[in-house]
Amino acid sequence: MLKILEKAHKELHKLGGRPSRLRSVLDKLIIMLGDYHDYRTMENIPFEYGVYKQRSSEAIAWVEQVLTKNGTFALPSKRKLLKSDNGLQIVIADAT
Repeated sequence: MLKILEKAHKELHKLGGRPSRLRSVLDKLIIMLGDYHDYRTMENIPFEYGVYKQRSSEAIAWVEQVLTKNGTFALPSKRKLLKSDNGLQIVIADAT
């Protein structure tokens, strides 16, 4: 995950630009994974990392977007799951 994010970050900032308030790509990844693991509120994450609420939500959205675009961590489409002939039944639950 980290290699994919670092590559995307280099491409995004190859022409320069404003530095991020989060210290590294690893910080963004840790914030996203922590959010998924603990399902914390958006008030706890900025407090823990010392950033604004908007910055932490932007970091989570950026990490999700880059990883989804890469395709390595994307779930198969519903059509692929329904065409599966291996006899296994797959259930995906969203508990939000």
